[in-house]
Amino acid sequence: MSKTIDFRPVILAGGSGTRFWPRSRRAHPKQVLALDGERSMIQQTVERLKPLSGVEHTWVITNELLAGEIADQLKGVPASQIVQEPAARNTAPACGLAAFLIEKDNPDAVLGIFPSDHVIGDEPRFLKILQRGIALAAAGANMVVLGIEPARPETGYGYIETGDLAGDDSTLRVRRFTEKPNLMKAEEFIAAGNYYWNSGMFLWSARTLANAVREHVPETAPLLEEIAAAYGTPKFEKVFAELYPRCENISVDYAILEPRSAKGEHKSNLYCLPAEFAWNDLGSWASLYEYQLETRLRGDGDGNVADTDGHLTIHGANNYIYSPRKFVALVGVENLVIVDTEDALLIAHRDHSQDVGKIVKELSQQGKTELI
Repeated sequence: MSKTIDFRPVILAGGSGTRFWPRSRRAHPKQVLALDGERSMIQQTVERLKPLSGVEHTWVITNELLAGEIADQLKGVPASQIVQEPAARNTAPACGLAAFLIEKDNPDAVLGIFPSDHVIGDEPRFLKILQRGIALAAAGANMVVLGIEPARPETGYGYIETGDLAGDDSTLRVRRFTEKPNLMKAEEFIAAGNYYWNSGMFLWSARTLANAVREHVPETAPLLEEIAAAYGTPKFEKVFAELYPRCENISVDYAILEPRSAKGEHKSNLYCLPAEFAWNDLGSWASLYEYQLETRLRGDGDGNVADTDGHLTIHGANNYIYSPRKFVALVGVENLVIVDTEDALLIAHRDHSQDVGKIVKELSQQGKTELI
C-alpha cells in the first residue's frame, strides 16, 4: 500500500450487546468488555489497526452512554473523533456521517468501517489483505468488503454472492448482497461455493461513500451533510440532536450495498476480498464458548470451558461457566451456559444462546431497568 494513502479507521461501537446479558449492559456492553483476554473488544480492534493508521486518525461512532468509557479505554483517540449519536439509527447513517465528516477534510481518504467487537486471528495476514483493500478503494469509486469463507450454513449472517475475478487471483466482483437467509437458503449458498459471509468490514473513499449516500439514501443525505457542516462549531450538538433522529433507520447493507449490487457485477464497483484469516464475531455465549474451546485450549477433557477461579464438573460436558466470585459445581448437565454476575444469574442451553437478547427485551417491558 502506498504510504500516501490517507487511511481512517471508523469503529462502529453503538451496539447494546444484549445477547451477552447479564455481563453486557446498556452502559457497559460487549464492546467494552474483556471477553477474550485482558483487553476489551474495542481496544483489540483499535490496536490491530495501528500498523496502518495511528490512533490519532481513528474515529469511533458510539452513543452517550458509552462515550466516556470508550474515551477512557482508547487513550490517544481525539475526543472530538468519538462521536456520540443522539439516537440509534443503524449503520447507514453512522457510516454516512463519518463519510461526510471526513470528506470535508480529505475526500480521497479511505475509510475502513469496522465493528468494534470482532476477534481476528493471524493479524499479519489480516493487515496484508486490508492493505490490498485500501489500495483498491483508493484507486477509484470502488467499494470493498471483506468476505468470510462460510464454515456452516449460518442463518445469523448476511451473505455475499461473488462473480468473476477482478484482475488478480483473489479479488472477486460482487453479484449480490443477501441479508440473513433461512436455513434452506443458507445450505444452498454453501453448496454453490461462491458465497461468503458478510464480515461488516468495508473500505471506500470518503467521496465514494458520501456520494453513495447521496444516491441511495437521498432523504438522509442532506441531514448528514448539515450535521457535518456544523461539526467543530458551537451549534454542533444542537444540530446533531435535532437532525440525526430524522435520519432513516437502516443498515448500510440494505441502504447502499444491495441497491448498488443491482447495477450488475461489472458496473457496481463492488469487490469482495476473501478474508484468509481466522474470524469470529462473538455474537453469543455459544460462539464465545466455541472460540475459547478451539483457539485458547481452555476446555477440560469433557469440553467444559470455565472463566472462573474454581469449578468442579461430574458427569457433565460441553458447558460454559463464567463466575468470577463463586465456586461452581456441575453434576450431570451438558451444553449449558452459566453466567453469574453480582445481580443476575443466567442459565441457558447453548443451542438457545441467541435468544438471550429476548430476556433483555422482557426485562425492559417489565420495567426492570436496573438489570439492563
